[in-house]
Amino acid sequence: MARKLKIGIIGCGGIAEGKHLPSLSKLEQVELTAFCDIIAEKAEKAKAEYGGEDSRVYEDYRELLEDQKIDVIHVCTPNSSHAEITIAALEAGKHVMCEKPMAKTSEEAKAMVEAAKRTGKKLTIGYNNRFRQDSRHLKAVCEQGDLGDIYFAKAHAIRRRAVPTWGVFLDEEKQGGGPLIDIGTHALDLTLWMMNNYKPKAVLGTTYFKLGQKKNAANLFGSWDPEKFTVEDSAFGFITMQNGATISLESSWALNTLDVDEAKCSLSGTEGGADMKEGLRINGENLGQLFTTKVDLNDGNIAFFEGEQETEADLEARLWIDSIIHDTPPLVKPQEAYVVTQILEALYESAKTGKAVYFDE
Repeated sequence: MARKLKIGIIGCGGIAEGKHLPSLSKLEQVELTAFCDIIAEKAEKAKAEYGGEDSRVYEDYRELLEDQKIDVIHVCTPNSSHAEITIAALEAGKHVMCEKPMAKTSEEAKAMVEAAKRTGKKLTIGYNNRFRQDSRHLKAVCEQGDLGDIYFAKAHAIRRRAVPTWGVFLDEEKQGGGPLIDIGTHALDLTLWMMNNYKPKAVLGTTYFKLGQKKNAANLFGSWDPEKFTVEDSAFGFITMQNGATISLESSWALNTLDVDEAKCSLSGTEGGADMKEGLRINGENLGQLFTTKVDLNDGNIAFFEGEQETEADLEARLWIDSIIHDTPPLVKPQEAYVVTQILEALYESAKTGKAVYFDE
C-alpha cells in the first residue's frame, strides 16, 4: 500500500471541527498528524479526537511547516491570515486546501495563485457547495449545453436572521466583510462555475448596516452585540461580464424577507433555464410548449459504503486528496477562486464610493 499522505490542520475551530476533520478522518489514504491553533486547547482537542499517538500540537503555524514529513496543509483560520499561511505552506513544499473565501483582498489572492505556480504545489479553496448533488447535476446540464448561452443569472445567499455571533465573523479587520464575503462568496462561486465565465467587466454594489444596529434582536444564533457588529448585515451587487452576461448577487445575514435561499443560483440561457429554489428545476420550450422539470435527486448524499453516506464535505475531501495522489487538477481551481475575490472586493469598493468599478480586459 502506498504511503499515507500526512496532513496538518492550521486553525482548529468550527470549520475544521465541523467539516475538514470529520471528512479527512474517513479517508484511508491520509493520516492527520499535526494540529495548530493559537488557542492550544483547541489543537489539543482536535488531536485527541482525530490524531494518533505520534500526532503533534502547535501554537505557531511556522513551526508546523518546518516538519518536512507533512504533505498537505488545510488552512482553517480567519480570512485575514489565509494568504500569509497558504503562501508559507506552499513555499514549504506542501499542497494546500484553504477555506473560502480565498483571501480578504484580490492582491492577496493573486499572490496565492502565483505561489502555487511558482512552487508547483496544488492549491484549492473550500467551496464545498460545488460538491452537492444538485450542484453537480446542474453543472453537467450546463456543460452538455441544455441551457445554451447563459446570459443572465442570480446568485442567492439570503438569510432572514442567522447572524453568526461566534468567533470573528463580525470583525471586519479579521474577515474583510460580512455576509457578502462569508456566504455571498459561495453563491457567486456556484454561479460563475455554472456559467463557466470568469471574465468580469464591471460591478455596482451596495451594502447595508440596518438590522445590525438593533439590540436584543431575534437571531438563530442568539442576539448580537451592535457595538461589535463592524461588518454589513446585507449586500447586493450587479455584475456585468465581458461577453455581455449579467449576474445579480444578493446576500444577507439579517433581512426582513421570507425569500430565503443560501448558496444557490438561478440561470437563464438561450435554450433553457434552471433554478435551485424548490429542489433543482429545469425550464424550457419543447415542440412549441413550455415545460418545467423538477429533477428527481435523492437526499443529497451518495452511497459511500454500506451503512454510511458520503456527504458533500466527504466528497470534497476525497476528490481533493485524489487530485494530489493522481496529480490531476482539483475541482476548485485557484484562478477561479481569485476571480470570485476580485468581484467581491470590487463590490465592497463600489458600495463605499457609490460608483461602478471596472475591470481591465
